[in-house]
Amino acid sequence: MTARERGERRAALGFVAPAVLTLAALTAGPALWVFWLSLRQRLPVFGIDRFTGLAHYAFLATDPRFWSATRVTVVFTVASVALELLLGLGIALALRGQRVGRRSALALLLLAWALPGVVTARLFEWLYHPAAGLVNVVLGLGLNWLGDPCLALPALVLADVWRTMPFVALFCYARLLTIPPALYEAAAVDGAERLATFRFVTLPLLAPVLLVTLLFRTLDALRAFDLMYVLTGGGPAGMTETLTVYAYRSLFQTLRLGFGSAIGVVVFTLVMLVAAAYVMVLHRQEAAA
Repeated sequence: MTARERGERRAALGFVAPAVLTLAALTAGPALWVFWLSLRQRLPVFGIDRFTGLAHYAFLATDPRFWSATRVTVVFTVASVALELLLGLGIALALRGQRVGRRSALALLLLAWALPGVVTARLFEWLYHPAAGLVNVVLGLGLNWLGDPCLALPALVLADVWRTMPFVALFCYARLLTIPPALYEAAAVDGAERLATFRFVTLPLLAPVLLVTLLFRTLDALRAFDLMYVLTGGGPAGMTETLTVYAYRSLFQTLRLGFGSAIGVVVFTLVMLVAAAYVMVLHRQEAAA
């Protein structure tokens, strides 16, 4: 590295440093404080504030409610992300082949994604109403979608898929538009069928975008809170209580600040591990390319 390159590098670091320090103060600072709080038994209502070390984490390791919330979180994440991937990719392929009304279709697709989460939750609360809900009217059933322990979690998954599937579809559609038509023409000349063309041409070129999209959607699903809190509040019988709902109840309903912070640290660790796994896959894919 020449002296000029070193000078340019120092100048670049100087320009970036204020933003990096600001982000560190706004993210690392609160994260460290939450971790420190998770090591304490803190109940402001009773004036209790003492250091307990890893006692909260030891309790979580044997807490059936915590493991139930973890199971619900994992099932919700896997089911919603898988459905969003399949439906989003299918809609993106349909949009690419559509010749009439493409702008209207994109506008309608964006509508679901643009709605706030609480508004979407209230919308599905009306749709799932046992007596007057549109879902039961159309299906000719009288099911209590949000009150039945067997139906509540699938109902939440469908609501989340409806809200966030356009995110996957739009990312895939944008990537499909950049694939050169010459590749498909070459595949057709070689006699490749539609399935073979999708498998060996479209899918490999979509893979980087799909991984990035799935990364964002997986992280969002692991941290999902608004839908289950508004629609079910974690019920019935804890069947839709995720880790974020459990943390909220511990922090703000029972005011166990240390215990709730410990759950928050667990959620943060889980999210970071998933993000690291996705980043490793992306790096390997880039290296292979």
